[in-house]
Parts: sequence; structure tokens; C-alpha cells
Amino acid sequence: MSFLIENKVNCSVQATDSQTITMRFNSRSNLKLISIAAALALAVSIPLSAADEQNALPLDELRTFAEVFNQIRTGYVEEIDDSTLLEFAIEGMLVGLDPHSMYLTEDAYQGLQDATSGEFTGLGLEVGTENGYIKIIAPIDGSPAAEAGLQSGDIILKLDNVPVKGMSLNEAIDLMRGPKGSEIVLSIGRPGNSEPFNVTLVRNTIKVASVRQRLLEPGYGYIRIAQFQKSTGADVQKSLDKLLSKGPLKGLVLDLRNNPGGILDASVDVAGLFMDEGNVVYTEGRVNGSDARYNAGPSDATDGVPIVVLINQGSASASEIVAGALQDHSRAVIMGTQSFGKGSVQSVLRMSDSRAIKLTTALYFTPNGRSIQAAGIVPDIIVERATITAYDNTPRISEADLSGHLSNANGTEKNKKSAVSKELLTDDNQLYEALALLKGLNILRLHEQNVQAKAQKTP
Repeated sequence: MSFLIENKVNCSVQATDSQTITMRFNSRSNLKLISIAAALALAVSIPLSAADEQNALPLDELRTFAEVFNQIRTGYVEEIDDSTLLEFAIEGMLVGLDPHSMYLTEDAYQGLQDATSGEFTGLGLEVGTENGYIKIIAPIDGSPAAEAGLQSGDIILKLDNVPVKGMSLNEAIDLMRGPKGSEIVLSIGRPGNSEPFNVTLVRNTIKVASVRQRLLEPGYGYIRIAQFQKSTGADVQKSLDKLLSKGPLKGLVLDLRNNPGGILDASVDVAGLFMDEGNVVYTEGRVNGSDARYNAGPSDATDGVPIVVLINQGSASASEIVAGALQDHSRAVIMGTQSFGKGSVQSVLRMSDSRAIKLTTALYFTPNGRSIQAAGIVPDIIVERATITAYDNTPRISEADLSGHLSNANGTEKNKKSAVSKELLTDDNQLYEALALLKGLNILRLHEQNVQAKAQKTP
């Protein structure tokens, strides 16, 4: 669940004066370490104005870092080269910030690129960290993880019997990666289950179908967005065109459940398809360029058709941007359960040809100024996912079943209940409720149109 924003950062330090720094260590042979520490300490030794004083680096903490570095490199039971230790330090700095900032090796960076392009090899899980464990944000549609029944909120306790408690997110992801066809056993803790359980997954090529569509009933469309990729906005437009080619729409369900997010621009494109101008989202941060506003285009591609947006706890990031924008503009009814609450923007910053960092650089806000961070989007209508059983399924006798009954004057023998609606009732109660609401909204819309038409005819 990440926004991919390419940035270049100027890390130069301007100095007007300098002085010699003397640092003492237990070993006189640590010239390389002294050079590292001195380079860091130089930045805090320069006399600063009151305005710049808050940006000064802490000399005491840098000295402590250098001393700890020295103790590890000279006293740890196994010899570790300096570059590896420094990478550990960098990774630790980022892990300590928040669950989404991380150090990217070349493989990890390529994996991030692959995930946003729509095809990669793996298990099909969007994960984060929580209390030292790896938490599943959402399984990707059609992936081995989704087919095995893994759910948003599940906690990964072990990977191939290796405990993940205290493991970095990078390390866990590396363990989950592997060649197509290879197996891995995940030990899962699920809220509400008293005991953990094991799931064996077979790694496969994940081809994320970002968007798919179908008609639920004549006039009522359904669009599912599994992940926000580079082409998602254009793909949603194509799906709308396919639905509209079958006739005018009376209502539309936009399904964002278990959608972990993706690219920021794609979420703006999607929300803009259902809005007549206006702000979609804005971001605020500390670095140049992080304060930005993203606005919708000039026209609604659906011409105001009633919309219900489905979300749940696996809807995160870009999904929450779309749901929040349409909710704030009163353009759609949001239905389902409270979303994940990832309201931060991650920028991918290249440090070298083989290294990068993913750093949280901004928070995003809905058009009405709501921060989604750790709060999520609260649906207008809360509908929990549940198993619904019809109270009375016994065959019913009506006038049309009686021998010799009179025919209907309109020539129809019997109104048949929609098989689609009946199937939704048992298979997906949230989608069933969304369709029922759209039908009600359409009836009210027709009523308003009739009232307006009569008012125009009245002299």
C-alpha cells in the first residue's frame, strides 16, 4: 500500500566557518571510524544562527552512535564489515519512524516497481508491521494468499517455522519471496481465533487485474478496483464505457474492499471520473513540494448516476482517498466497515544505483480537511460482512399457480425475482445491500424528476 513518488533530495551542507573536532575512543586504530564520526560531528560543530539552531545535529548522540558502532565492530562475537553495520544503522533509523518507511535494497526497490506495474512473483500480500509482527493489510485478488482465505487483519507469526517477532519488514518480505512454484508455510494468528493455524502457499506469478466490471442487473453496474496502478484511471473509464454500451445506468457500485492502495495519481484519476471539478485530496509535509492539491477534471463521466462505494478494513491509502473525496462531495454513499486508516504519503528516494529509501514525507487530507491517518473512513451506512440465510425458503403459492387463473392484462404470467439478487443475498450481503440502496435511490430520483416535470407544466 504505497504511493510511488520519485524525488531528488539535495543533501549539501552550507558552512561559513569550521573548527577542529577531537574525539576519543578506546582503540587508537579506529581511524576509519573517527573519520565517519568526525564527518557527522562537523555539521553540529558549526556556529549557527538562532533561526538555524533547531536544525543542528545532536553532537552527544552522534558521539554515542560512534562509540556503539566501535563496540560492535570490535567486540561482537562475529566479525561484521563496516558497510554492513552502517546499512543496519540506516535500516534501524527508518524502521523506528513508522510502519511504512523502510530501507530498499536493489531487489526490494525492483519489487516495489513490479507491484505498481501489475505483475510480480510472490504470495500476493500487502503487509505492514504492528507490535513487532507482520500484519496483513490485504490479500490481492486472485493471488495464492486470497485463494487460501487469508484476511485483512491476520497476523503472520512464523514463516516456514521461523518466528517473525522483531523481524524487519524487509527480512520478512525476503523470506516470502521465492521462485514460482515453491512452497512456504505461514503460521497465522487471527483475531477471534483462540489458536494460530498454518497455511501452505505456493508462490506464483501475480497478475493483478486492476479493474473489472459487470452488470448486477439491467441498469445497475459494478466496478471492482483491486489495486491502484498506473493505468487504473484509464481502465475504470474503459469499464464505464463497456457498461454504458449495454444501456443507460441507473446506479453503480464501486467496490474498493481489500484494496490496499497504490499510486496517488491513479486515485485522483478515478475520483475525478465521478466528480464535476473540486478538490480530491491535498497533502501537507515539511519538504519542498510535499504541500500539494489534487483536483478533479471538469466533467462527471457518469452524469450524476447514484453511486455506492464499498469499503472495509482492508481498504487503505488510495482507496481511502477515493472514498473520502466522494463522501465529502456528497457524490456517493459509502457503505461497509471502517477502512484501514493509512493517511500518509511515501516518497521513494534514490540514494545510489543500488539503494533507495521509502520515506513518509506527507500526510493527506480529504477535501473537508479530515486526516485519514490512524482513523480511516467511516461509512455512511455500516454493513458488516455476514452470512445471511433466508428465513423462509419454502415454495409459495400465488394466484398464478391456481388452475384456470385469469391472465394478466399486460400479458405477463409472473414477476420473477432476480436470480442475481437472491445469489448476492447469500454470497455477498454487503453487495446485496448496496444494490438494494441503489434501487431505492433510483426510485427517489425518478420521483424528483416527475415532480420537477409537473412543476414546469403548471402555469
